[in-house]
Amino acid sequence: MGLLARLRKEWFIIGIVLVILSAKLLPGVGVKEGPLRPEVTITYIAVSLIFFNSGLSLKTEELRNALFHVRLHLFVQSFTLVFFPLVIWLLLQVLALTAIDQWLLKGLQTVSCMPPPVSSAVILTKAVGGNEAAAIFNSAFGSFLGIVVTPLLLLLFLGSSSSVPFTSIFSQLFMTVVVPLILGQVCRGFLRECLERRKPPFGAISSAVLLMIIYTTFCDTFSNPNIELDPTSLLLVVIIIFSIQVSFMLLTFAFSTRSGSGFSPADTVAIMFCSTHKSLTLGIPMLKIVFSGYQHLSLISVPLLIYHPAQILLGSVLVPTIRSWMTSRQKTSLLLR
Repeated sequence: MGLLARLRKEWFIIGIVLVILSAKLLPGVGVKEGPLRPEVTITYIAVSLIFFNSGLSLKTEELRNALFHVRLHLFVQSFTLVFFPLVIWLLLQVLALTAIDQWLLKGLQTVSCMPPPVSSAVILTKAVGGNEAAAIFNSAFGSFLGIVVTPLLLLLFLGSSSSVPFTSIFSQLFMTVVVPLILGQVCRGFLRECLERRKPPFGAISSAVLLMIIYTTFCDTFSNPNIELDPTSLLLVVIIIFSIQVSFMLLTFAFSTRSGSGFSPADTVAIMFCSTHKSLTLGIPMLKIVFSGYQHLSLISVPLLIYHPAQILLGSVLVPTIRSWMTSRQKTSLLLR
């Protein structure tokens, strides 16, 4: 793959680096009451646009194919929204005794509270040849579930660090998340044939808007001289994130392949990716709402910004190995029949 093709493929990761550097150089542009007016353009317009776009792109008509695989769905959703945050909470009780930056540790907890992503788990499951319908269902259903469950988990484990009352937080979530998502689904019902024919770049649109949100979040940080990022803490958090991903992928693999689990090799692939991947597209806007006006928001966001490329990188590296395992297991099953 040529350099230009690689840059096109990884434009979002490169974009994250560039907007953070831009925020460092020009923090005054994206701060509250600055030229971009993020208190309006980001808090309401950008967040609403992301979720309207998600509603417009979610192919809920495809979910019927996987609807009745209830055990698989229960496992994925309970693992990612119950087991994952609880284990991370227990881990953080130990890590809190170390010198790692406390705001980065809080960021690890926010990662654990996020729903599965709409795209990456599906793409990797498809690349391996796993149960794509189950991956689509759990990504879409997890996104809907996350609208309610993720803010509750954030408030449960971290509390609200904003001065906004809980009722205002959830009313804002309803107006900027739920309503645009439903409107997007309604519009999809009328425009389905046109959307299928033209195939708009939904992912690229959401990613571009997300870069704007990330930019304004880091503008707040760099405009505050009292906030510093410890390089050692950052390196340790990167190591912890990769360790968590590998450990949880191995755990879901062991559970779903044990005798009597009832899951096929293709199911195992979907389970591994959907249970361990977390959504940046839904996560950053939710953090922006729940921790509105909080000066350490960008530090709390850092682990999620690391987790996103890490899960794609790790998943991509493991695709050939997982595909080889699945193929051999399927051949063995055919020989035993």
